[in-house]
Amino acid sequence: MVAGLVRFAVRRSLRDTRHVQVVPRHRARGLVAAVYRQVERDFSMLAPPVALHSAAPEAMAAAWAILRETLLAPGKADRAGKEAVATGVSEANSCPYCVDVHGMTLAAIPAGESDREALEKWARVSATGPAGVPPFPPEQAPELIGVAVAFQYYNRVVNVFLRDSPFPSHVPESAKPQARKVLGGVLRPSGKTPQPGVSVELLPAAPVPEDLHWARPNALVADAFARAYAAAEAAGERSVPPAVRTLLHERLSTWDGQAPGLSRSWLEEAVTGLDEADRPAGRLALAIALASYQVDDALVEAFRTTAPGDDTLIELAAWASMAAARRISTWVAGPT
Repeated sequence: MVAGLVRFAVRRSLRDTRHVQVVPRHRARGLVAAVYRQVERDFSMLAPPVALHSAAPEAMAAAWAILRETLLAPGKADRAGKEAVATGVSEANSCPYCVDVHGMTLAAIPAGESDREALEKWARVSATGPAGVPPFPPEQAPELIGVAVAFQYYNRVVNVFLRDSPFPSHVPESAKPQARKVLGGVLRPSGKTPQPGVSVELLPAAPVPEDLHWARPNALVADAFARAYAAAEAAGERSVPPAVRTLLHERLSTWDGQAPGLSRSWLEEAVTGLDEADRPAGRLALAIALASYQVDDALVEAFRTTAPGDDTLIELAAWASMAAARRISTWVAGPT
């Protein structure tokens, strides 16, 4: 009964999503409904980090595919190791929601073969540069690097669209320790094993780009990321001005993962070369990619004056987050 109440509370937290409206389950159609069915089957609930994308179905399918085929689908690495990587990346990116959820899940999984502490440290360090020799065998690389790259994506969109806690705002602080314990038990792997590869069919096939060399030994992981990368690029072409896409790629080409500064003066300097009409999109895309914890209502609302739709906002955030994740993958995975 307690687990059911916790699931209900997390579903209620969908009402706390910031800046966008989540499509209700009973109104979901087409691709949104298909993703919802998979998420609920594999997570036993409609996970808010996936559902927040629902105004942009292709972006949601892309986000789900990279999460499912790395974190949830069985493979060479165990779930505890994957959750340790997810937690370490989330700590590095100052994403309290993801730290809470995946730290709880990790704590609820019995000890296994993975060196959780080493994996969490590797993931944390890798957010801002090469982390040295990975603490896992080569055959686990596609899954564990995949989890790291997926959470570089998720931390950014979660920081923008979700609140700091996975529990709705009305849950009292005194109740959260027990709720965290129960939620960890709800989210940990159950007896049923997700079938690998199910999510990739949600998106069109796409060629595997060179920067996915780390995923190639696992055909399903490579396929999931290739399709997701293509969907993110298509979202950017629809919803992000070309000059903004060029600017962010230029910034990312020399970025080392370090935060650009405590203030947002760097944003104003960065967008000076853009036309006035493109600057709100430029500020928001750069902030999401390089310092998502700095995104606030003012940046989002300024962008909304130029593009008011939830779909456009989600697609810009998805494109910028995926672009940053891809850049980070180049040093997490190392050279070809």
